[in-house]
Amino acid sequence: MSTEENPAAAPRSLAEALRGRDDVSLAALLRSRPDLITPVPTDLTQLATRAGTRASVIRALERLDRFTLQTAQALAIASDPATYDELLGLMAGDDGDPAVSAALPHALGTLRAQALVWGGDDRLRLVRTARELLAPSPQHPSPTGLGPTVREAGAGISPGRIQEILATAGLPSTHDSVSALNALAGLFDDPEQMSALLDQAPSESVEVLERLVWGPPYGQVTADPAPRLRWLLDRGLLLPTAPGTVVLPREVALRLRAGRAHRTTEPVPPPVAAAAAHRPQLVDATAAGQAYTALATVEELLKDWHEGGPAVLRAGGLSVRDLKRTAVALDVPEPVAAFWVELAYAAGLLASDGEADERYAATPAYDEWRERPAGERWARLVTAWLAATRTPGLVGERDAKDRTLSALGPGLDRSAAPEVRHRVLALLAGLPEGAAPDAGSLLARLRWEQPPRADRTGGGAPSPYARRTSAQPAEGTRGVAARAGGPGAPGYPADGASGEGGEDDLRSRLARWTLAEAEMLGVTGRGALSSHGRALIGAPPAPRHADTRTEPAGPGDKLPVHHRQTPVPPALSPAEQATAAAAAGRLLDPLLPEPLDHVLLQADLTAVAPGPLERPLADMLGVLADVESKGGATVYRFTPASVRRALDAGQSAADLHAFLTAHSRTPVPQPLAYLIDDVARRHGHLRVGAASSYVRCDDDAVLNEILADKRAAGLGLRRLAPTVLAARTDPAALLEGLRAMGFAPAAESAEGDVLIARADAYRTPPRTPPEPVPDGPPVPDDTLLAAAIRTVRAGDLASTAPRRPVAGAADTAPGELPRTTAAETLAGLQAAVLTNDTLWIGYVNAEGGASQRVIAPIRVEGGFVTAYDHTADEVRTYPLHRITGVAELGE
Repeated sequence: MSTEENPAAAPRSLAEALRGRDDVSLAALLRSRPDLITPVPTDLTQLATRAGTRASVIRALERLDRFTLQTAQALAIASDPATYDELLGLMAGDDGDPAVSAALPHALGTLRAQALVWGGDDRLRLVRTARELLAPSPQHPSPTGLGPTVREAGAGISPGRIQEILATAGLPSTHDSVSALNALAGLFDDPEQMSALLDQAPSESVEVLERLVWGPPYGQVTADPAPRLRWLLDRGLLLPTAPGTVVLPREVALRLRAGRAHRTTEPVPPPVAAAAAHRPQLVDATAAGQAYTALATVEELLKDWHEGGPAVLRAGGLSVRDLKRTAVALDVPEPVAAFWVELAYAAGLLASDGEADERYAATPAYDEWRERPAGERWARLVTAWLAATRTPGLVGERDAKDRTLSALGPGLDRSAAPEVRHRVLALLAGLPEGAAPDAGSLLARLRWEQPPRADRTGGGAPSPYARRTSAQPAEGTRGVAARAGGPGAPGYPADGASGEGGEDDLRSRLARWTLAEAEMLGVTGRGALSSHGRALIGAPPAPRHADTRTEPAGPGDKLPVHHRQTPVPPALSPAEQATAAAAAGRLLDPLLPEPLDHVLLQADLTAVAPGPLERPLADMLGVLADVESKGGATVYRFTPASVRRALDAGQSAADLHAFLTAHSRTPVPQPLAYLIDDVARRHGHLRVGAASSYVRCDDDAVLNEILADKRAAGLGLRRLAPTVLAARTDPAALLEGLRAMGFAPAAESAEGDVLIARADAYRTPPRTPPEPVPDGPPVPDDTLLAAAIRTVRAGDLASTAPRRPVAGAADTAPGELPRTTAAETLAGLQAAVLTNDTLWIGYVNAEGGASQRVIAPIRVEGGFVTAYDHTADEVRTYPLHRITGVAELGE
């Protein structure tokens, strides 16, 4: 039975409307607006109150799509309550729009589900706070561009002037101003009378109305208005609101707009067009190559910081100079270097060491990560990227205090980043396999799904208000001009403002960064989502074609066929995301190149690795040679310094010859063999120890040569014996000084043994990855939702149960805890045990939280009452001193 047939069934408040919902509907509300259960409300009345607070309503409005927001804006200028037909007229206009008619029930259902609208179709009510935010006012013009109603605008006009307007408009006079304004509003609402009135208007007056009809509705007039303005003022088509200011009444504007509240409605989301189509195999191969490069880049970054990376700035983060050095080492631009640094940090592979002289270095997790298969290593990186709120694209910009934002520094968190990344990838998944999106259409779709706030800084298409403000009055309309007004209702875009140019719109920038970062990580290839990228977000397989032609399937349906066939995958929970990432890594593994166990040695003291090398080979070759160039094939160069580095690491000449012979597909060139033997022959001929340090050598002529060399003056050397020199410098400095002079000394221990001078890997203490900064309270899981709904239902049962107070107890207002004395409480509980009655009690727990409960007492003893708690559906024991009062339930 509808509310029209049974008016008593219509809810009288939002709380009553919520009380009529089932648990599934309440769970959907709390899942979409998690701030409503932080903390869990005591009953549905408190839930409704919280749902109407300004902060919660703003958050809910910000997450509406453009058409649903337009529906809320239309309800804000409709009558309160409004009917569905009135709302449909405001959205579709007098002529009707089939696309709007088809989309409006879903939009209204969304507003109802979000508890922004309540009531049946015959009595639609927008939550009061939402109406205050979206309704027109002089300070905040409506996003629809409409002004106040005739009744609102004419409230300050003198009764005599109102009667003059009625007479001029051809209406009979009335006995009071209220009825006069009602008659004038009725005239403007009547299509036939309004058309007849406008047919009499001079063309110049009509031109003035056309300039104000789509907003802003305010204009300025002189003390002696021109005849075209006087004609409008005399008939109430323009009403004065302040000295020198007039407004176009809402009823007039709607009649001139053919009943439309918005210039343009957007009931259907704009399609994401494909800019190019590639073979899926080519996309996967390209993405796999990018994924391999990503793994190699992160490994190279952390290898470069192997012995301790750059210092941490006092304010936190990486200095500009260190970022430049890192970019040079990785051979990438600085913004790209910032991305790789932030990615390693988000994945927990990089952190600061926390020492007094704080520096960045790899974490112990990096060593574990290096040993994992390539697919698992890639999965860890992309999982961290998807969830990270830190935004590397902001590096180099300035914050609100005009401080430069640095990589790894504070101020880079943007809570919208994870949601935008997932949304962009989800939209890519809606395209045919191998199709790369058109960036403009992708951004337009994102702006439709969550319109940018009007007060966001940056370029873009100005709103109609901005255009109206900047427009010059047309010739012949001197005396009325658009009034400089605000950009729209607080925080919401004016009607028609698409927010293009959102280069400075954060969501648009995040989307562009997502496209670039996904390509660098190998989630996409040639701009199209790869098969492992599709698995990463849990998307179903796409149709294997790239036909992006549009095929209308109904009124207003302009989406490509594949948009209706391929559902957009929902956001995944952390556990589901980890599972999806693991599956994506397994799909990627076969596409990555197999590690090689050989190199090609060349006569010019270089070695060519024609692909990725196995880890032991790569590690050893990284010590024995220097990387000269990178790419599809890596070129290593052997130098005396690199060979000495391998000897310092504990290798012998025989070991190096055997290593090269075993791993080279070509014979070991003679120049390389001579280089190794020559360096090894001289290596360890000198011995350096700690005296503070000393040099010893069996050949005293070599020591004489060192003493005679002017370059040794800074080492503070002196002869202790024919074969021993002492030095004032420490052993490390002495080693470096002698090597700079062309010698090849070796370090020795206190026992005289040669020390292996392998570069030790510096690691930070165990560090956890940075936690993402959430955008408001986290979405509750099913367990928490079930518990919250049960608590709210129980509290609502206790607060709404019919009751009568215990004799002599103070009267209790509805919803308040009962108050009785200790003696009355004890007597009431004992009587209920004897009569098996059910009581309503007020209870305060140990934390001071007050609640209401409906219980059936079983026994009272020892200062406690044991009872069956109907609100909790279990037997519980309550201390008597925490019960504030009792009341008997009514019949």
